[in-house]
Amino acid sequence: MTINQVCQWIEEIAPLSLQEEYDNAGLQIGDRSREITGVLLTLDVTEKIIEEAIAKHCNFIIAHHPLLFKGLKQITGNNYTERCVISAIQHNIAIYAAHTNLDNINIGVNRKIAEKLSLQNCHILAPQTNQLLKLITFVPITHADIVRDALFAAGAGSIGNYDACSFNSEGIGTFRANEGTHPFVGDLHEWHHEKEIRIEVIAFVHQRAQIEKELLKVHPYEEPAFDWIVLQNQSAATGTGMLGTLSSPVSEIEFLQQVKDTFQTPLIRHTALLGKPIHKVALCGGSGSFLLPAAIAAKADVYISADFKYHEFFNADNRLLIADVGHYESEQFTKELLKEQIQKKMPTFALHLSTTLTNPVQYF
Repeated sequence: MTINQVCQWIEEIAPLSLQEEYDNAGLQIGDRSREITGVLLTLDVTEKIIEEAIAKHCNFIIAHHPLLFKGLKQITGNNYTERCVISAIQHNIAIYAAHTNLDNINIGVNRKIAEKLSLQNCHILAPQTNQLLKLITFVPITHADIVRDALFAAGAGSIGNYDACSFNSEGIGTFRANEGTHPFVGDLHEWHHEKEIRIEVIAFVHQRAQIEKELLKVHPYEEPAFDWIVLQNQSAATGTGMLGTLSSPVSEIEFLQQVKDTFQTPLIRHTALLGKPIHKVALCGGSGSFLLPAAIAAKADVYISADFKYHEFFNADNRLLIADVGHYESEQFTKELLKEQIQKKMPTFALHLSTTLTNPVQYF
């Protein structure tokens, strides 16, 4: 198994196109063609993580947080980032980051947190737009089934929990083949009328290249006609945060204790208790204060996230309870998520969950 094969699998479920503009997800250090001896899964990359990888004979580290966010102007070992880069290169260890691209999928970081809290009826809190395309193509009736099947196999036609979705309408196409052409039907220099099917399917932006490749491979025409249209529809499969419900309402104190136990945190920073039961829960792993308006709009009883600044707590405005559990604490289950997803594709592959605590925040 090569590094590139694992990278490709991760990017099938969490495409790099879904990462935020500020992010730097993907392979950061290493040769894609190298064979993997073992994989270490971690939240952060630190010097102790590099040491753990060496001790466990792992030459591939997959982290949630990127080691490299910005370009390095020098690599002299002046800080932990530079020292990690030096050590990783010296020991032929590749480093990969699955960050906001893993946050922004329905089965990603926030879904895992929701599972830990036993939430039900979960869906993305803030769905993304501009992630969906519509493909329209025109195919002779005789080849419509072949083309549809190829498009579906490439990932087109999925809407929510449905797949193989398409719209089909019949019409007449016209064309005239000129010099240098080899028409599938019709004669050179003569108008030709052909009964065709107009096929429309939905696809994600990151699927476009593969779908177009498959379309051109099976379409019988020498010059297939097709259009891509950008849609403004929200995508239920991509976006930030998660919204779900408890099986039954509980008191604020009971819920905060459950959160404290689940995230194994010594403290939770929170807004004033409102004396209302907790039933609908909004959450976002990592720094999620930007999603507070969405949580309020969704009429959540509580919003769980991290890194709230002092004045941002005022924005709850007695409309819901904010529970800040800490950045590391909120994302600590990402290692498990990565292991589960990779093992679906590679069930016998050597995957190690890091035992090194990388949380830089201590509590006194």
